[in-house]
Amino acid sequence: MEIKGQDEHHYMLRKDVNRLGRILGQVLKEHGGEELFNEVEEIREMTKELRRNYNDADHKKLKEKVHHLQSPMRKDVIRAFSIYFYLVNIAEQNHRIRRSRSYRLKRGENVQPSSIEASVKSVKEAGYSKDILQKVLDDSSIELIITAHPTEATKRTILEIQKRISSILQQQDNMYLTEKEWNDLDESLVNEVTALWQTDELRHRKPTVIDEVKNGLYYFDQTLFDVLPAVHQELEEQFEEYYPNEEITVPNFIHFGSWIGGDRDGNPFVTTDVTWQTLNLQRDLVLRKYDEALTELMKRFSQSTTRVDVDPEFISAMEKYEKEYLRKNDTWPIGAEVYRRYFQVVLKRLAQVGKGKIGYDDPEELLDDLRFLRKHVLRHQMSGQKLKKLNKVIRQVELFGFHLATLDIRNHSGEHETALTEMLRVVHMTEDYSSLSEDEKIDMLQGVLKDPRPLMLLNEDYSKETQNIFNVFKTIKAAHDEFGPRSIDVYLVSMTQSASDLLEVLVLAKEAGIYRLHADGSVESNLNVAPLLETVEDLIAGPKIMKRLFELDVYRDHLTRRNNHQEIMLGYSDGSKDGGTLTANWKLFNAQLEIHNMAREYDVRLKFFHGRGGSLGRGGGPLNRAIASQPGETLGDGVKITEQGEVLSSRYLLGDIAFRNLEQAASALLSSSARVYATPGEGCDVRQTVWEEAMEEISEQSLKKYQGLVFGDKDFLTYFKQTTPLNELKELNIGSRPMSRKGSERFEDLRAIPWVFAWTQCRQMLPAWYAAGTGLASFAEKGEENVKLLQEMYENWPFFQSTINNLQMALMKADMFTAKEYVNLVEDEEIGQRIFADIQDEFERTKEMLLLISKSERLLDYTPNIQDSVHLRNPYVDPLNYLQVDLIQKMREENGDHSDELMTEVLLTISGVAAGLLNTG
Repeated sequence: MEIKGQDEHHYMLRKDVNRLGRILGQVLKEHGGEELFNEVEEIREMTKELRRNYNDADHKKLKEKVHHLQSPMRKDVIRAFSIYFYLVNIAEQNHRIRRSRSYRLKRGENVQPSSIEASVKSVKEAGYSKDILQKVLDDSSIELIITAHPTEATKRTILEIQKRISSILQQQDNMYLTEKEWNDLDESLVNEVTALWQTDELRHRKPTVIDEVKNGLYYFDQTLFDVLPAVHQELEEQFEEYYPNEEITVPNFIHFGSWIGGDRDGNPFVTTDVTWQTLNLQRDLVLRKYDEALTELMKRFSQSTTRVDVDPEFISAMEKYEKEYLRKNDTWPIGAEVYRRYFQVVLKRLAQVGKGKIGYDDPEELLDDLRFLRKHVLRHQMSGQKLKKLNKVIRQVELFGFHLATLDIRNHSGEHETALTEMLRVVHMTEDYSSLSEDEKIDMLQGVLKDPRPLMLLNEDYSKETQNIFNVFKTIKAAHDEFGPRSIDVYLVSMTQSASDLLEVLVLAKEAGIYRLHADGSVESNLNVAPLLETVEDLIAGPKIMKRLFELDVYRDHLTRRNNHQEIMLGYSDGSKDGGTLTANWKLFNAQLEIHNMAREYDVRLKFFHGRGGSLGRGGGPLNRAIASQPGETLGDGVKITEQGEVLSSRYLLGDIAFRNLEQAASALLSSSARVYATPGEGCDVRQTVWEEAMEEISEQSLKKYQGLVFGDKDFLTYFKQTTPLNELKELNIGSRPMSRKGSERFEDLRAIPWVFAWTQCRQMLPAWYAAGTGLASFAEKGEENVKLLQEMYENWPFFQSTINNLQMALMKADMFTAKEYVNLVEDEEIGQRIFADIQDEFERTKEMLLLISKSERLLDYTPNIQDSVHLRNPYVDPLNYLQVDLIQKMREENGDHSDELMTEVLLTISGVAAGLLNTG
């Protein structure tokens, strides 16, 4: 039977999944015998049947079977289901690549949604002029910041096996393979699945910060170095196609940065030595990548002066360079191949960066040499032909410099205050700075910033803590001198609660020579200082904090030196943890609008830094939807978003997937910004005010419901700790950072990552949806007009549509039936049943409202591919959940006297559930 269109694609995905499943079955038989294979199959069939036709007898039978499994069989069963999800994830990623290629093969018939071509086509059809588009491009920027919060539990070795499996699947899609070639690939596929089974998936020690740095650099090495220029090139080509008679320049508007090695907040292992080592590792990698790219280019530039006329200006410059930078035996041996002789000089100077006098001092020198080469080679190129490979390297140097990725430094506001309290006491300016009022602090800090003299007395013995803080700023100054100012550009202040929190950073920067007041009164400031607004209270206070700063002369002087540009980070994790996802997202949206409008009065340009997590409970979701859902008027000054450790492999392990992810982001930014530039001042819609008033009312009710449970129920924390594998997560070696601030057991000090991760494991996923239903229902119940208004908001307001769709995804991945098993872990049955009953009731209320608002019959009807994926995965995640509950019960009964093997099995279930749900922390 011939299968066409979407059904054909769906069929091919199912075919890949089934084939990989069969190979895994063969591996199980080979290495565990028929007994292992049969155990896995029997449990799989039991969970599938329970999903189809539930009855108490079969449910009890499944639980008894799981309970009586013994190691090593139990461990192998857990691994079998976990590895199955690794394979399914690979198949689905490969299917995304297949679908994207299908659109490109049929180019002209239909355009892939959310592609760069789709956005350029749409702005062309909307009649946007070349001038508007050039303005949009010049003002636009997307910065993606990779972080070291890896609830990404997958080891590098596993990732590399997954990448090889994906490569084989892609090769097998080639219709021109011979039978032998296909069979050879199939044999390789079996070998890779076998290797996956035979590889230990758990880390046996916690990663160091440098381990995390290297893990992050892996993605730059494998994909980002090549994909980032490719996205820019795609945009250039689409503008050439749709605006053939217009010259539109595509600047480098997408950049990557990193927190790994610079994020000190709560991580005692991020020292200044680690930061310096990080910067060196980044430079070493980018120089190696340039060396590889230029060496490859050199092979292609074999033109000889016996065949082409080369400008004497070029030959003269090249000969001068040879004398200046090369020894005689280092020169290219064939004199007529003048371009290769030139490359020989460039490569020699590149190799000496940071080492010797002949090395390039900065990337601009390298760019000058490459542009000089391009100018002369173009003179004897065929008409209309471009030097794409040389242009790509030039674009790479423009994007990555000699620093690869800008490293953000983050520290807690309290650390700066403590250091300054000691520094000011030593010089007898005030005995206890920390006890001063906010106005007194600001007056004192302004006085220090207006005084060109240093504050610190070098001969004084300061505490270790103060010296550590000051060393951070000395390291930033040294990094600017050694690696260039782009190496560290932003200093983030966690828990910013007042204007003085940012002035304190400027004072410390002044002491290190990063901020300077010159004799003529002029100011030099070489570091952006950004507040991090995290809690709901901080978001509400944000506009007042920034207004106070913008009215201070010393801060305006600083901003003037930073091109009147202010970065503000918005924390999604702690706000959601404190107030629930719906309220947090609304307060974030509202804070952006308020601060943006206020900043415009002071002629300050804002860039909002969205501290999103990979999971829905921490603001996660597709990158393009995250951009499109922001207030359109705030995008013109650029957008910055964290790419958390847990999403790096799913977004950037494979080149085609990385390209698709970045083109979706670029497409969303171009489309959203163009609308705002074309219709300035109109906002999202004339109905915007009505929608915002509705959201405010919904948010208030949602906040009451959320805080009533999380903070108002005295037994809630007990329920959380006992019904989730929170304590067991501590043993999973997935990150260098402690799970809570200050090693505290208090809820306030628990980090948002383990908070979300634990709820995800037990399938309740409470942080991603709880209390949204109450907020929406309280508004809808007031009348049919309100229901229609909610439906209108969903259809026309990107922010609200994204919020509702993310809630749908959260409910789809949550599972109250499976979650109920975890309630048995709560020691006090009354507490467990009471709180779970409330959660279950809110789940149903939320589901009912989401379906009503989206006018859907089922959750995720708007995206059937994901809907189908979740349905297919659930029966295979269930066994891991049942095993996890049983194992945790056994561990807790043994009261800490459990075997290492039992803990290993629990950790394997945690890793497996994370792979199955594609959501962690």
